[in-house]
Amino acid sequence: MAAIPPFSYVWIDRGRQMRGRRASGGEQGSMRTRRLKFREIDVQDVPRIAHYAGDWDVARMTARIPYPYSEQLAFDWMANLAEDEFVRAILFEGEMIGAVGYIPNGNGTAEIGYWLGKPWWGRGFATEAASALMRHCFLDAGFTGLTCCHFTDNAGSARVIAKLGFRRSGMCTAWCDARQAEVAAVTYERRRPLLMARPWTIFRRRVA
Repeated sequence: MAAIPPFSYVWIDRGRQMRGRRASGGEQGSMRTRRLKFREIDVQDVPRIAHYAGDWDVARMTARIPYPYSEQLAFDWMANLAEDEFVRAILFEGEMIGAVGYIPNGNGTAEIGYWLGKPWWGRGFATEAASALMRHCFLDAGFTGLTCCHFTDNAGSARVIAKLGFRRSGMCTAWCDARQAEVAAVTYERRRPLLMARPWTIFRRRVA
């Protein structure tokens, strides 16, 4: 299962910056769950990314994962992370099983996305990981709202997004590298819950 956002992540200085670089949005203090851990992606992840994201059923549900997907392509994906993009590996029992991330929209909101290796579908990991990302976006990064989308034939992501409390906002078409075609998609948005707002923001609203 995978949501659409492009995940065209870029890290420019391949040898040095692929290790230890902090992405935008600060520390992932709220990014932890009962079963999952999260960390920055690293060159050690290239074989697993190529293997799991290169599965046709995963790649065809994303915007920019081509098919077939080689280790070189996975490395190039990692070596072209934009400075304002945030991406974390999803770890289960120490093993990378997918990735989550966001891209700022430039208006105080961000677009989130994720993909999960097929062996771990149907176990609630996508919802768990996306929930952790959503908390990070609201509590740590300070976004006031989030957007996301999925291709219309991605029923799995539709269920995950519904569980996260997103509201359907419209329809669009998005390019899919794996399918080499424009594909119909559903768009969603979610505002930050008041309880997840930073204290100074709540105070400012009350004063206003």
